[in-house]
Amino acid sequence: MKLILLGPPGAGKGTQAKMLVEHFGIPQISTGDILRGAIKAGSPMGLKAKEYMDAGALVPDEVVVGIVEERLQQDDCAAGFILDGFPRTLPQADALAVTLKTLDKELDAVISLVVDTEALVARLAGRRTCRDCGAGYHLLHEPPRKDGICDKCSGELIQRDDDKEETIRNRMEVYQQQTAPLVDYYRNLGLLSEVDGMMDISAVGQRILEILKA
Repeated sequence: MKLILLGPPGAGKGTQAKMLVEHFGIPQISTGDILRGAIKAGSPMGLKAKEYMDAGALVPDEVVVGIVEERLQQDDCAAGFILDGFPRTLPQADALAVTLKTLDKELDAVISLVVDTEALVARLAGRRTCRDCGAGYHLLHEPPRKDGICDKCSGELIQRDDDKEETIRNRMEVYQQQTAPLVDYYRNLGLLSEVDGMMDISAVGQRILEILKA
């Protein structure tokens, strides 16, 4: 099973990817993770990426694609993979198509999690994290017993910078400009299925499995 998960920040891609990893026994490939892994391993593409990151520059598409290609050739990807956070742009999608053809692999499906922007902002902006132990809470859905205090270690609960409303809206805007066009790209290839990402987590997972079994 060779999949791509699409969806804006906070749509639940990571959560669903973990469920699919358990179900199918295939790896979740997150560009952030493999970038760090390639740099740590000192691979040729990892060293190139490190040069850009050390200079504070964005890692260019050809390097990101090269790192993804290195990862897809590892043994645990023989039975399939889940791409989470890649491709992000149309040029990356074109490059991925070339890479997969070179590796004699074909995508089985692209799942796009569809969410309401305002509901998503509320979902993310309500998150709080313990400064000490890292435990997570939500002001609406999973509040701490005492306001601003962690239930587990009594540490201070903070709002991470990337969970602040202004940051969330900026990330959503970037997604709409750069990544949303991939929905039509994969729809035109007959690979796209859309799933309501505002449903309960287990319901979203069940719907994805129904699509993949079909």
